[in-house]
Amino acid sequence: MHRTAWGDWWEGTRRTDIWWTLAWFDIVLRYRRSMLGPLWLTLSMAAMIGGMGPLYSALFGTELSKFFPHLALGIIFWNFLSSMVNDSCNAFVGSGNYLKQGYFPISLFVWRSMARNLIQFAHQIVIYVPVALWAGISLSWHALLFVPAFLLLMLNAQALGLMLGLVCTRFRDITQIVTSVMQMLMFLTPVFWLPETLPGRGHYILYNPLAQMLDLLRAPLMGNVSDAHNWWGIFGWTAVNLVLASMLFSKYRRRVVYWL
Repeated sequence: MHRTAWGDWWEGTRRTDIWWTLAWFDIVLRYRRSMLGPLWLTLSMAAMIGGMGPLYSALFGTELSKFFPHLALGIIFWNFLSSMVNDSCNAFVGSGNYLKQGYFPISLFVWRSMARNLIQFAHQIVIYVPVALWAGISLSWHALLFVPAFLLLMLNAQALGLMLGLVCTRFRDITQIVTSVMQMLMFLTPVFWLPETLPGRGHYILYNPLAQMLDLLRAPLMGNVSDAHNWWGIFGWTAVNLVLASMLFSKYRRRVVYWL
């Protein structure tokens, strides 16, 4: 309890043996007695992408070979982003039994939530492989930009996890607000639609951080390069998230157990 905030965070981060095992058991228990387990998520998402692709391509008047990969990656990454944000709200509330029985660094349970979503994401990203092969997408060296984009995503997920975990543990109504905001942002982010279909004045909605993050992740896997303003925008959002998370974590990390 006398560790510094940095020491507390590092202690939880380095214990991969704990948070990865807990995340794995979360998946195992969720799909207990299921023959396919998390593959049910893969199959249901594949069915949704396969059904929506031809329909939305016809509605937007876009060539299917261009729209299909855009839609597939949009749904896969949005599901990953929204799941991590929503799960962050209950990172500490859902781990209350551990926190009440002994001392654990609270960052450990944010990593647990992130690892659980990473396991599910690994089952879902395989859907893109047949889509890319069918659409004839050829990847270049630009595809390596996916790596720094994904690292930025993990950095922001950790910062948001700490912030939302603390705030939602203290004020439980915030969880419902976050869920509603994420539902709204799904339609304001180019998940199902193409950015070029927006009118001139409508492009302002592409400056929301989730739209910028989605573009950084999706563009390299489609053989494209994301615009520079998206990189600068995410760097700015990352800096803000890290500062706010550090302030909240330093001041309130010891109070979490009293809020449960």
